[in-house]
Amino acid sequence: MSPTVSDHDPAVITDELISLDTDLGSSKDEVVKALSARLAEKGRATDAAELEEAALAREAQSATGLPGGIAIPHCRSAAVTSASLAFARLDPKVDFGAPDGPADLVFLIAAPEGGGAEHMKLLSSLARALVRPDFVGSLREASSNADVVELVNGVLAPSQPKTPAKTAEQAAPAVPASETPAKEARRRIVAVTACPTGIAHTYMAADALKAAGERADVEIEVETQGSSGSTPLSTQVISDASAVIFATDVGVKGKERFAGKPVVASGVKRAINEPDTMIAEAVHASRTPSAATVDNAASAAGEDEDTGSVGFGTHLRQVLLTGVSYMIPFVAAGGLLIALGFLLGGYEISDPAEGIVLDNSLGNLPDGGLRIYLGAVLYQLGSLAFSFLVPALAGYIAYAIADRPGLAPGFTAGAVAVFVGAGFIGGLVGGLIAGVVALWIGRIKVPHWLRGLMPVVIIPLFATLVVGALMFLVLGRPLAAITSGLTNWLGGLSGSSVVVLGVILGLMMCFDLGGPVNKAAYAFAVAGLNVNDVATLRIMAAVMAAGMVPPLAMALASTVLRPRLFSEAERENGKAAWLLGSAFISEGAIPFAAADPFRVIPSMMAGGAVTGALVMTFDVTLSAPHGGFLVFFAITNFLWFVLAIAVGAVIGAVLVVLAKQFVRKKRPANTEIETDVHKDVVVAQPS
Repeated sequence: MSPTVSDHDPAVITDELISLDTDLGSSKDEVVKALSARLAEKGRATDAAELEEAALAREAQSATGLPGGIAIPHCRSAAVTSASLAFARLDPKVDFGAPDGPADLVFLIAAPEGGGAEHMKLLSSLARALVRPDFVGSLREASSNADVVELVNGVLAPSQPKTPAKTAEQAAPAVPASETPAKEARRRIVAVTACPTGIAHTYMAADALKAAGERADVEIEVETQGSSGSTPLSTQVISDASAVIFATDVGVKGKERFAGKPVVASGVKRAINEPDTMIAEAVHASRTPSAATVDNAASAAGEDEDTGSVGFGTHLRQVLLTGVSYMIPFVAAGGLLIALGFLLGGYEISDPAEGIVLDNSLGNLPDGGLRIYLGAVLYQLGSLAFSFLVPALAGYIAYAIADRPGLAPGFTAGAVAVFVGAGFIGGLVGGLIAGVVALWIGRIKVPHWLRGLMPVVIIPLFATLVVGALMFLVLGRPLAAITSGLTNWLGGLSGSSVVVLGVILGLMMCFDLGGPVNKAAYAFAVAGLNVNDVATLRIMAAVMAAGMVPPLAMALASTVLRPRLFSEAERENGKAAWLLGSAFISEGAIPFAAADPFRVIPSMMAGGAVTGALVMTFDVTLSAPHGGFLVFFAITNFLWFVLAIAVGAVIGAVLVVLAKQFVRKKRPANTEIETDVHKDVVVAQPS
């Protein structure tokens, strides 16, 4: 699998591309500049400045320093004419962001724009070798450029191994994630990715895991349970898999299919940020008899068993987000239809809409003609779709806990919550109770002849009876009182209080860009949306405006203010983010936040907080729950709405540019195994 050099291509590394015991400057920028100039001078690149810019843009995404005094800055650039390595043994050492200090051994890996596979092979081959103390020691002891060339060529195009490959048990504590014994068959892993909306995180996590699998020489197939549907993995593919990865923020559909498989589980964002680590953990789990597995009985019942890092809190979050994810389509469809009804029939259409629809037809139009009739139809259709908001929330919360037997009691609990006036809060509580009761009833031991009736009759019947009784007799009135009190409190906010609420909502919308905190703020806004209540319309406006800030801010920063600080891929994402942000799709900023969370997310939160406060200050209202600028007709004080977003986006963009330019990127500490997205090496860390 190592790269080879054809007779027509220059060698990847030659004597003239090597500098031993040299001073190339005191910063990594100076070192990269010197090595780029060396490659251009020797005809490996047409433009040293362009190559330097590409390498530093990659460096800005994450540090390329490795433990042990090593650095591997790398990039793809149109200026590169052939894949090349430039090497320097530095004196003095230079900091490349490694956790244990500066580096004295630096490889600059330069690949042509279209040489992605070759670039990764060079990188993975070097990464494997750089964890070997003998190779690193030989580089430090090399007395001539020719010695270094021989060492590196031995890595890039190795001869037959002189000793048998070690088994997993014999491997050293620090091992390459992608290295497997020579005699061992290639590992196969399956994965499931899912997020609450199924728009962005789901597919980004899948792509990240696939790329990490390629780097680790592991076969991986991913089932994306997203908004555009999913193609389930075949039974044969699952059967052949050595382990399974669940990277989800919601319940896994059909989890029982993976019964008995070693499992690694986490939220979907970890698969985006740490795909190499998750692949390494899955390979390790497949070799470990004591590893957590997917339990058949628990999965069938909807219980989240020990899945190798998913605890009660994470499972509760997944359950709640499952309900929210299934609720959102009702919100989006119903809310937009209501807004279109207002566009045609005016805001006064809400009161007579039902009578107009029932008493009139295309052949018997009401006063006002076709426009009023169609406005009433759209409004009534949207209202009916919107009425499923709380039942769908409760029903799918119960589904996430108890699978299909939880649907009927969950929907019923939601309907009761609406009936008694408990609203969104009642739906949350009722859905949780319905799911837990259905799960508990499903665990009762029953005769074999009764098992067939359990999921279709017994569980739905008795779970509905229990949760319905609790909601009507015990919980309904207190939950309704809480909902009513919250509504009255919101309606009474004024002055600085409402501005503070706007700041809080803005911070929440920008904190995790489509994650649970973002969804909590959004669900709070849409659940209370009432065209006859100005306070709820102001909250909806603040939430939507703040949610539009991150993608627009990152688009501004990466395409207008300082494109040089971003990679080519990020600049392309920035172009798309203009449209995504304008349509209120916060996930347009995810690629930037995933690559650099510590500098991007705080900047976005600052912009979102300012926008939320300004929307409240300018008394902007919004009667549609989605659409961004596309629902301009449903926004009052539209120009102030646009100004608030523009101010927040500019603040976010300026802050992220300053952070990238002056704040060193942090490397998050996670588990006992630490990995970086740029490398193919997993290094054991002390706990």
